[in-house]
Amino acid sequence: MVRLTQLLHPARTPAAVRPAATVLLLRDSADGVEVLMTRRSMTASFAPGAYVFPGGGIDAADALAHGQSTRRVTQSDLHLTQAIAAIRESFEELGILLARRADGTHLGTTDIASLDRQTPFNAQCTAQGLTLSGAEVFVLAHWITDRDLPRRFDVPFLVARMPEGQEPVADESEQFEPVWVRPADALARHAAGDFFIIFPTIRTLERLQAFATVYALLQACAVNDEPLFTSCPRAGLLNGHESRHMEHEPPFGELALVCPGGQIVHELAWQTERPVPLLKNVMRLTAPNPGFMTGPGTNSYLVGDPVSGHIAIDPGPDDPGHIERLWRAAGGDIRCIVCTHSHPDHSPGAARLQALCTHKPPILGLPSAPTSRENSRFTPERALADGERLVLQGADGITHTLQVVHTPGHAANHLCLLLEEDGLLFSGDHILNGSTTVIDPPDGHMGDYLDSLDKLDRLCAQHGVDFILPAHGYVLGDLQRTPDNPSAPEHGGARGAIAHLKAHRLAREAKVARAMQARPEGTVDDWVKLAYDDVPERLWPVAKRSMQAHVERIQSLGGFNL
Repeated sequence: MVRLTQLLHPARTPAAVRPAATVLLLRDSADGVEVLMTRRSMTASFAPGAYVFPGGGIDAADALAHGQSTRRVTQSDLHLTQAIAAIRESFEELGILLARRADGTHLGTTDIASLDRQTPFNAQCTAQGLTLSGAEVFVLAHWITDRDLPRRFDVPFLVARMPEGQEPVADESEQFEPVWVRPADALARHAAGDFFIIFPTIRTLERLQAFATVYALLQACAVNDEPLFTSCPRAGLLNGHESRHMEHEPPFGELALVCPGGQIVHELAWQTERPVPLLKNVMRLTAPNPGFMTGPGTNSYLVGDPVSGHIAIDPGPDDPGHIERLWRAAGGDIRCIVCTHSHPDHSPGAARLQALCTHKPPILGLPSAPTSRENSRFTPERALADGERLVLQGADGITHTLQVVHTPGHAANHLCLLLEEDGLLFSGDHILNGSTTVIDPPDGHMGDYLDSLDKLDRLCAQHGVDFILPAHGYVLGDLQRTPDNPSAPEHGGARGAIAHLKAHRLAREAKVARAMQARPEGTVDDWVKLAYDDVPERLWPVAKRSMQAHVERIQSLGGFNL
């Protein structure tokens, strides 16, 4: 876990969340699924003027009304209470009543108009002989309001089919202008500036586009009777403008590291002219070498402080401007230079950086193996040992300890570095954000790569690592699972990212095996079309390198001998 003394923006306790529920009322149309949305009052305390789905807070009476509602066998007490709250709110706000008479029919709009939306809901339903349709309301998503906001809610986004014979009638106090809209049209109108919707609504509408019918959506929600996704977003700045992100999106982990309390201050736009502080003792400077294989560029890192001096990790390509900026960011005080591996976007800048330093810090790493390509030759001044520790001593007893971890797979001489005091893993190219690393035989080896992932997982468990700092892309990971972050993987932090990556690799390997089985006389060119059919064809030349590594591993495990 990151030391509190090293945080740039201190952790803070977000506002408490309030339980609420909202419901997406859906219907089929000739053009696809439509959802009912309404405009919130311009004086509302939360999201004024936004188009939303009906809903509101959960009342104590909602939990007491289970006996008045139908219920699925798999529907938990919590989900039933939320469904009843959503039924009540849709009645109070829009005059929609998800309840049935004894004969199974719904009330019509005229019948509903005779009811009083201000009178206790459950009593009115009982008087009318109505049974609430809780069993017909499913959980689509679970949202927890962002940490930076003063009013926060813990709210399921529920889904239900719109009852026949009913028309929405807004209460004209909280909700206005009910409208049926296709998700794609709502998103397009929002982008055009005439249909304001907030972040959770945007992301939910994006997910709805995947379903062709209401039935398909309800069936998907019924499979496990749990939310299809859960999120407590984080926000940063993108070119100075607020930018919100869910857990699966690349910037999320970086925002969690830099602004754990949800402060909206961290700039996410990639730039190469200035170092980006991540902690008081960690800076990133991205080299100006963006491209197909390097993403936004190679991340060089500086670990340390003005008292301890710095360790430079991956100086990157031999770009004079980048190397000078790296040297200046460290105040010229670099105690050693570590290259995670020998590839040309990682190690060539080491000699130039060393030459700028008065005391000539040693260049450390592992020498290239004979299997490396000609443009990836590297010989350090001193070879590091697996498990070795590089220690910087700062003021007041503060230390920064980097443990060396040999992780062959992407390259035979690849290593990662663990900042022990802060639980940070510098992963080089072994783990990336936004893509999977290429395993290119013979220097790359899939079996070694997967074994190295297991080794890193054990190390992360031992040291409680929450974040991974890759050589390309944003910081990966998040804090452990908490009430504000219930969607974190079971093991949390870096271990969740590693588990996801390994599962992805093994799933791809299974597709490679099926391709080989389907075309036993085929070639790599034949198999890549089947095993990477979900990848753009322009990427197949690169994909073939990793596929060859998968083929070799399958054969080594006693699979197809071709």
